[in-house]
Amino acid sequence: MTDRVKGKVALVTGGASGIGRACALLLGQEGATVIVTDIQDDMGRDCATKIKQGGGDAIYLHHDVASEEAWKGVIDETKGKFGRLDILVNNAGIAIAGPITEMSLADWRRQESINLDGVFLGVKHGLPLMRQSGGGSIINISSLAGLKGSPNLAAYCATKGGVRLFSKAVAMECAQMRDNVRVNSVHPGVIETPIWLGIIPGIGPAGANAPDLDQLSETVVPIGKKGIPEDIAAGVLYLASDESRYVTGSELVIDGGLSTR
Repeated sequence: MTDRVKGKVALVTGGASGIGRACALLLGQEGATVIVTDIQDDMGRDCATKIKQGGGDAIYLHHDVASEEAWKGVIDETKGKFGRLDILVNNAGIAIAGPITEMSLADWRRQESINLDGVFLGVKHGLPLMRQSGGGSIINISSLAGLKGSPNLAAYCATKGGVRLFSKAVAMECAQMRDNVRVNSVHPGVIETPIWLGIIPGIGPAGANAPDLDQLSETVVPIGKKGIPEDIAAGVLYLASDESRYVTGSELVIDGGLSTR
């Protein structure tokens, strides 16, 4: 532990697995008190337990990020237990793929409610507490799909592109207010996470339509290999720490060079 975020309170949504879990664990290792939230309760509790076993402090809260009432409850509990919020990682997200002419309005709205509404609600309700705490860092997890279009991922791209520009706009609001809150987006490329297992739901057994990420990466990623959640967590830690005190309204791309191709 090098204590890069020692004394800070961090809230990580979607912290039960994948990128969110890696972020929560690393922030805990580096000295932050972590509120892990998710709808996967057993895995979420396990993440908080792992942080505590490593000498850190953490709690788990059940949390549907698409619910405004749930957000109010999570922020109220954060304030009540810890009195402050310094780091907010809006990570929770889903991916539903398919031709845009075949996508149901229900799936479009479900994806938007989690990927984009969830980020909006997190900022709306987390920002006042962060301002009361004297400032902090909001880190919104977007995607390479928030920078480039991709066939059969139009709806997902729409949500992640929205996260990118939403982050920039809120960064400018905070800068204008001189509130010491920085807002940035992170754009992962091909990362080995559970999101690939459910990208085309309802067709065959779970995971049957997941691509071979090693083969995919060798073909499309310039450095020839996939990323892992810890690669993204390292970038999030930088944005959460005071090392990035002069960074706001930016996008951190972690993709093995894929966005340059």
